[in-house]
Amino acid sequence: MSSNLIDVSIIIVNYNNFDLLVNCLNSILKYSVDVTYEIIVVDHNSSEGDVSDVIRKYEGVKLIKNSSNLGFGAANNAGSRIAGGKYLLLLNNDTELVEDSVSRVFKYAEISGEHLIVGCKLLNADLTPQESTYSFPSLWNIFTENFFLSKMFPKSKMLNKAYLSFIDISEPVDTDVVKGAFLFINSECYSDLNGFDERFYFYSEETDLCLRFKRRKNKIIYFPNTSIIHYGGENVGNDSWFTHKNLAIGKIQYYQKNFRAFKFICALILHYSGIIVRIPVYILLSFFLMKKAYLYKSFYFFKQLFLCPFK
Repeated sequence: MSSNLIDVSIIIVNYNNFDLLVNCLNSILKYSVDVTYEIIVVDHNSSEGDVSDVIRKYEGVKLIKNSSNLGFGAANNAGSRIAGGKYLLLLNNDTELVEDSVSRVFKYAEISGEHLIVGCKLLNADLTPQESTYSFPSLWNIFTENFFLSKMFPKSKMLNKAYLSFIDISEPVDTDVVKGAFLFINSECYSDLNGFDERFYFYSEETDLCLRFKRRKNKIIYFPNTSIIHYGGENVGNDSWFTHKNLAIGKIQYYQKNFRAFKFICALILHYSGIIVRIPVYILLSFFLMKKAYLYKSFYFFKQLFLCPFK
């Protein structure tokens, strides 16, 4: 890794899960070829041990140790302030490179000669496709998501805002949002946007960033010619109240920030209607499938009715 004229600064936000972090770091070192890069790890005051013990095994990796968990956006912003790369790659710690994804995306951005945000194809551990890109929230896709239509028809452009993730695409395409698990952006563009809006603690921050970026007439590209494994979000067994709570808060804060009054009220009605529908649905699934995880999901959705996320 070169300290001068760095092509890409890879920023990894971490909290505990050191095994995942090590797996991610090892995959970067193994597969990142034909590109100069640096790695910056931003740790949210992990409680399972000292992250320094992990990082010192990797020469040249920079470490920022926060005294508390400031949120995903704030951590990436902190990493960007010490980054020296022409581009930033915001990479989840629960990802694994399986090919030279960093250099492929870097070369694509260089050849395009445009200001871009680029995301790649995300895969589950069994290599099935995972939601990688989606359309900006609208009243229609809030409805289709909250009433299970997007799950029932994953390859439908009309009914699933993330349909591009589940159809066979061989060429890069313009899209609205790429998932924050792998988000590649020009460093100057990120700085001009003032990075992530730190009102978003976890979730929806990449949607807001992409919206602000696209409002400047820039392009957001889904790049399906390379893929990585993203271990997060694979199945209901990985769900927790933290995830459910912050997903709901992030969505509502996004609506509040970006929707005008009438549209905001309609979005809230659809959002809470979807929650109310899910409470009995997951109770029934728990009973018929004999899976306790669905009962927990029902309880988590019930708790969401009492959140007050407005800021």
